[in-house]
Amino acid sequence: MTPLARTDHRFTVGFDLDLTLVDSRPGIRAAYEALVAATGTPIDVDLVIGRLGPPLKQELRNWFPEEDVERANAVYLAGYPEHGILPSPAMPGAREAVAAVRELGGRAIVVTAKNPRNARLHLEHLDIRADELVGDLWAEAKAVALREHGASVYVGDHVGDVRGAHTAGAVAVAVPTGPYGAAELRAEGADVVLEGGLAEFPAWLRAHRSGYAAESTVPRA
Repeated sequence: MTPLARTDHRFTVGFDLDLTLVDSRPGIRAAYEALVAATGTPIDVDLVIGRLGPPLKQELRNWFPEEDVERANAVYLAGYPEHGILPSPAMPGAREAVAAVRELGGRAIVVTAKNPRNARLHLEHLDIRADELVGDLWAEAKAVALREHGASVYVGDHVGDVRGAHTAGAVAVAVPTGPYGAAELRAEGADVVLEGGLAEFPAWLRAHRSGYAAESTVPRA
């Protein structure tokens, strides 16, 4: 936990990265194609792109024997800055969603399964201004960072993000911009599904914070 996380009492909203803030599919595709070229190992890149979310090593185990996973992981990560960043645009409404948190006096953090160096390169390239970034956390493990930073809301596209939010005691806000549709995210227990994606988030957050403020000012008997 950073000193800021211990002393800053502003409300905090967490965001996933891949397919929530960043459409990283073009970049990940290019990075996997480079990995295939470097290792000679065939990979069904279309299949990989269709199930993004879990950690890189988990996916690599589908294509490489266990003794080669670490090497493949290192090759992929080393090549990602060259292949993965420039082709990957921001998701519609991503900058506005993060800015809305700050405009309402809160902190925006990014909690992702992605390697933190590469995650930061995406944020810097796309000028998405998060207050904190925590990488290498997936599904329920994301709750560690969400709790440390006091996040009351977590926004993501994957059922693993819903589980992570609930494990942290945060409101699970889901966007159907990844491998799961709105019905699947609701079935997993998402508290809110923004069917129009992050473009709907600023209005939702304003209403959510207004309700929170109203509850906090109700006189107690």
